[in-house]
Amino acid sequence: MQRKQSRTARFVAVETLCRLYQDRSPVKSLLNRAVRKYALPGNERNLTMQLVYGVLRNRQYLDRILQLLSKTPLPKIDPFIHQALATGLYQLFFLERIPQSAAVHEMVECCKMWGIPKRLEGFVNGILRQSIRQKEMLTAQAGREENGDPIINHPQWLVARWSNHFGHIEALRICATNNREPLLILRTNIVKITLDDFRKVLDDANIPNHRGAYAEDAVILPGYQGAISAIPGYVEGFFQVQDEAAQLATGLLGPFRRGGRYLDGCAGLGGKTSHLLQFAASHALTIHAVEPEPYRLEKLQENVNRLAVAHAPVVHEKTLQHFTLGDLPPFDGILIDAPCSGTGVTGRHPDIRWNRRPEDLIRYQQEQLNILGHSAELLAPEGILVYATCSLEPEENQDVIKAFLAGNRAFRLTDCTMYLPEAAHRFIEGHCFAPRPDATIDGFFAARMQRS
Repeated sequence: MQRKQSRTARFVAVETLCRLYQDRSPVKSLLNRAVRKYALPGNERNLTMQLVYGVLRNRQYLDRILQLLSKTPLPKIDPFIHQALATGLYQLFFLERIPQSAAVHEMVECCKMWGIPKRLEGFVNGILRQSIRQKEMLTAQAGREENGDPIINHPQWLVARWSNHFGHIEALRICATNNREPLLILRTNIVKITLDDFRKVLDDANIPNHRGAYAEDAVILPGYQGAISAIPGYVEGFFQVQDEAAQLATGLLGPFRRGGRYLDGCAGLGGKTSHLLQFAASHALTIHAVEPEPYRLEKLQENVNRLAVAHAPVVHEKTLQHFTLGDLPPFDGILIDAPCSGTGVTGRHPDIRWNRRPEDLIRYQQEQLNILGHSAELLAPEGILVYATCSLEPEENQDVIKAFLAGNRAFRLTDCTMYLPEAAHRFIEGHCFAPRPDATIDGFFAARMQRS
C-alpha cells in the first residue's frame, strides 16, 4: 500500500517505469497522467522525464550492473524495488551533477513512500552504496552480458532484424544512435516569423541554436533542457517541435495546386497539419484534417490555434475510414502519416523498443493498407498521395507500397528526389525517402504516389 505523502520526481519516475512494464502503454501518456495526478512543477517534471527516458535507453546496462551486485535474480526482485534500483543506478553512473549521497537517500525515500518493508529499504540502500564503492569495476564489466556479448540496450529480435536488413555494423550504429539523447529540432513558422528573425529571438535569450541540416525552416537547439513552452516565441506561435524528416515529408505533396484542397488523413497532434497551413498561406489552399481521438484532437486544435494566422483547417472528428466523398469533393493531395511500430524513433521514444513485438508489424501493415486503400478513394485524378511512417521495417514501408500499387493500378510511384533539398538526396532508396536514425535525423519512410 502507498502511504499518503507528496510525490517527488524520482518517485513518479519509478512508478511510471513500473506501470510501463505492466501494460506496455506509451511512456509519454503515462508521464503526462502522472504529472497531472501529482501536479509536479516544471523542474520536477523535467527531472522525471530525464530519469525515465535515461533508464529506458540504458535498461540492459543497468540491469547488468544490478546482476553483478545482487545475489537475488532480477525476476524475483519486487518490480518497484527493481525500478527504484535502476533509477538510482542511472543517477550514479550517468548524472554527475547529482550528488551520490542524494541519489541514494532519495531512492530509499521513494521506497518508504511506496511502503516496502524496512528490511528491503536496507537492501536498496546497500546495493546503491555498494555500486558507488565498486563503480570502477562495475563500469569495466557491465558493458557485456555474462556470455560475453556486448550490451546494446535493444531487444535481440530487433537487432537481428536490423542486422539482416542493413548489415550488423549498421544495426549497431542505429542502436548507438538510439541510446543517445536526441537533438531538439524546431520548425520555424514562417507565416509569422522568418528563420533568421526567430534565431535572433533565440540568440537574445542566450539559447544556443543553429540551422537544420536538411529542412529549410529547421532550427536545432543543442543541449536545451528546459520546457518547450519556455522557449521564446512559443505563445506567439513562432515554432513547432518537429524532426527534419517529418518536415521534409509534407513537402512531398508538392507542387501544390493553387487553390487546391489537401487532406492530412492521420493528423495526430497536428505537426504536419500546421506545416500544411504554411503552404496554405502562400498557395491559397484549403486544408482538412482527420483525427478521431479526443486528447489528440484537443492538442491539434491547441497547436493550430497557436500557430495559424488566417488559414485554419477544417477538422473532422472521425477516422479516415468514416470519411467519405459524399461529404466533400475529392482532394488534390492527401498525406497519410500512418500508425506504425515507430522503430525509427526509438531514440526519442525509448519505450518503443521494449513495448513492440514481432507480431505487431503485420497488425500495423493490415491497418496501413486499409487506410491507404480508403485514401485512394478520396483523391482526385492527377492527385498526390504521400504515405509516411516513422518505422524502419519493410513490412510497414516497401511491402505496403508494393501491395497497394498491385491492387490500385491507377497509381504509380514517383521519385521523391526532386521534392527534397539536395542535402537529403542521400536518403533516397528505390525512389522513396528512407533515412535511418543518426545524430541529425530520425528514422523515417515516405513514398510519393500519383493517381493517373
